Amino acid sequence: MANALRTNAVREFRKAARLTQAELGKTCGVSRQSIVSVEGGDYAPSVYLALELAKALHTTVEALFVEEER
Repeated sequence: MANALRTNAVREFRKAARLTQAELGKTCGVSRQSIVSVEGGDYAPSVYLALELAKALHTTVEALFVEEER
């Protein structure tokens, strides 16, 4: 795992769903700032939040959060 780069597609899925960060946060029960941090890669969401994000964005956790080789 040391050679893996963590990335996420939350921003892309959110924009495709035409949701603001505030709207997605409200749907998932977190603040807009939490969504900003997740999208920026500064915050790794809990399993619960990852599942809520996937549900709100009509996708899977695996589609939102991937690990890429460096």
